[in-house]
Amino acid sequence: MPINAKGLEGIIANATSLSDVRGQEGRLIYQGYNIDELAGKVSFEEVIHLLWYGTLPTAAQLLALHQELANQRELPQGVIDFLQRAPRNAAPIDVIRTAISMLGLYDKEGSQSSLEKTTSFNHQRAASITAKISVIAAYYHRARQGKELPPINKELGEAEHFLYLLEGKMPTQEAIETLDVAYVLHADHGMNASTFSARVTISTLTDIYSAITSAIGTLKGPLHGGANEGVVHMLQEIGEEANVDSWITKALAQKKKIMGIGHRVYKTLDPRAPHLRAMAMKLSQELGDAKWIRMAEQIAVIMKERKGLNANVDFYSAIVYYSLGLPTDMFTPVFSIARTAGWTAHILEQLADNRIYRPLSEYVGPAEGKKIVPIALR
Repeated sequence: MPINAKGLEGIIANATSLSDVRGQEGRLIYQGYNIDELAGKVSFEEVIHLLWYGTLPTAAQLLALHQELANQRELPQGVIDFLQRAPRNAAPIDVIRTAISMLGLYDKEGSQSSLEKTTSFNHQRAASITAKISVIAAYYHRARQGKELPPINKELGEAEHFLYLLEGKMPTQEAIETLDVAYVLHADHGMNASTFSARVTISTLTDIYSAITSAIGTLKGPLHGGANEGVVHMLQEIGEEANVDSWITKALAQKKKIMGIGHRVYKTLDPRAPHLRAMAMKLSQELGDAKWIRMAEQIAVIMKERKGLNANVDFYSAIVYYSLGLPTDMFTPVFSIARTAGWTAHILEQLADNRIYRPLSEYVGPAEGKKIVPIALR
């Protein structure tokens, strides 16, 4: 008899070689590499290669990947026009979702069904979307402020290029390294909701633009990628360190969700959290305002003591992004930039051995046997 697992909890939907989330142990593995082995030791581009091709690149392969991504950064003029004309009060993640969908309009062959597309063709589209999504995010952020859009720079790495476009000037080395590590930590995470969404969509053999658009729409939700924005809003609402205990006590009494605390899969510490916590501590101290990280630490201690729950990746990534000067509504877009590496890798893996997703559902409606009553008598 089929198992009814609400939210598909505990159900294995597919096999993957890309990443392994070991919730009971608090471990995250990309293609055999523990996240602790990767974070701070390899670049985001190296992780992209690892996810797409199964191995860390050689120096020559890394250079080739960098050049491929750099050469794919230019946006169609129609997409640039859209970014400049989009409502300035729109949520950036909504603009990104729409712009990714628009890319398909300018790629006639790529927007057609994935049926019979070659592996090389699919990799090329994966590289194109991965290269363009950060440009879309940065360009819209500048356009909504009425600022000019900097020209693409093909010499810069992914993290550096995004920060350069965002600010219109070269970023500090510390900012580059911090964002690059954040990208690595967010690149993939098993069969999470947005990745599952991408795989379900591409399993119909639609195009890759549709699959990524679907993933971004899923990521937007406050129970997924939008959680890191919620952390900052929570800290801002609390206001001061002296208010933390009373605010959390009241929130728990009202059964409110404490953003950034606990995880659907990890039953112990989220293995990504310590890396982001260390970066948050360092950035907060160097910026001369450590109030936010001190407040966050208080919340983490209270929730561990009272509920036995640990802070997750969103909890500290929010403070890292805030310390880098990123607007709160750009947090989820940054998440989407990093996760595009994983989404595209899962799409490529799904297409390599595809079967359309078609789970069962348990019918709990009225029993069969109802008879039609004439409309005049209802």
